[in-house]
Amino acid sequence: MQHQLISLSPDLKQIRDEGYEIEINGGYVCIHHIPYLNSEREIKHGKLVCALNLATPTLAGSPNDHTMYFCGEQPCHFTGQPMSEIINSMQNAPLVNGLIGNYYLSSKPASGKYANYYDKIVRYASLISVAAKAADPSATARTYKPMEDDEKEGVFMYYDTNSSRANILQLTEKFKGLKIGIIGLGGTGSYVLDFVAKTPVQEIHLFDGDEFNVHNSFRAPGATSIIDLEMRKAKVDYFFEIYSKMHKRIVPHHSYITSASVQLLQNLDYVFICVDKNSVRREIIDLLLPLGISFIDTGMGVTLVDGELTALLRTTTGTTEKNDHLSERIPTGDVEDNEYDENIQIAELNAQNAIFAILKWKKLIGFYQDRRREHHSSFTLNVGEILNGDTQS
Repeated sequence: MQHQLISLSPDLKQIRDEGYEIEINGGYVCIHHIPYLNSEREIKHGKLVCALNLATPTLAGSPNDHTMYFCGEQPCHFTGQPMSEIINSMQNAPLVNGLIGNYYLSSKPASGKYANYYDKIVRYASLISVAAKAADPSATARTYKPMEDDEKEGVFMYYDTNSSRANILQLTEKFKGLKIGIIGLGGTGSYVLDFVAKTPVQEIHLFDGDEFNVHNSFRAPGATSIIDLEMRKAKVDYFFEIYSKMHKRIVPHHSYITSASVQLLQNLDYVFICVDKNSVRREIIDLLLPLGISFIDTGMGVTLVDGELTALLRTTTGTTEKNDHLSERIPTGDVEDNEYDENIQIAELNAQNAIFAILKWKKLIGFYQDRRREHHSSFTLNVGEILNGDTQS
């Protein structure tokens, strides 16, 4: 995909054709082998890095801004003095795949914005290397060296430029290698999938034995066509077709989870339980605990009070380190008197339930800070109250 993107983007292609060592690394444009002088007036080679902005999945847009990262020692003039006119600050910012932006550079063109990546990169390469060229006229960034594609093992169909724009690719690395299971693809489970599919986890396994019907379309992300509904697709197949357009490693299982199918869970790292029957969730939890798989169980109760709906949303986490609270927090009996079974067009509650679960999962892996380390929380809609409990010491 890297070579296709470079070939189809005129400015990136011009950079490559003129011999610069261009690489698309995650959501960044990286130019290797930039000659410069350090404070000892020694010729060194560094990298120029800036966020990649895409107009389409295969076409670069214009740069987001005029700044650039430099990876290397402090670049200096021929005299050995720092290039303070373009060095904004020392950053040592983790970018992606171990790449560190040591210095943050700023050189704004007269127009205020670079029109394309060629203009931006050639300008910075010229500024950084001018002193090295003065010391050695043969010093050049144009090596004509071929660069390998870094996305052979990528899980997305296109680059994650959202994370690079926000400079959080170093945090998204925490998702890599994880295998996730989502049990139940009703309202809450489908929104969980929507959020998980936007992370670079290694695999996403979908478990549900039901068909996708009309009522499901009113509490799932996006909009369903009549043609899809008439085809009576399995839920896992319906959502696979949608989200595999973005994530390469979605695995559908048209199956319920029981003791007969528990082997499907064995290699997973985290599981989201999004089922509406308490007896089923209890059975699933009893299967997960011996396997040592961390899970997040979602629950929702919706009731009619004085002609209005109110709801209780529950998020309960179980890990190998903390699971002694589960017997008190996980309901065991199936509740019949629940308007949720009938009043199904409440997608916002499904989405909110999924959001609570996703936030807790991202806390568990260290993406979000977690100071309370709660393993159970409940949100009561009519009073807008969140209660946390069962903290891990």
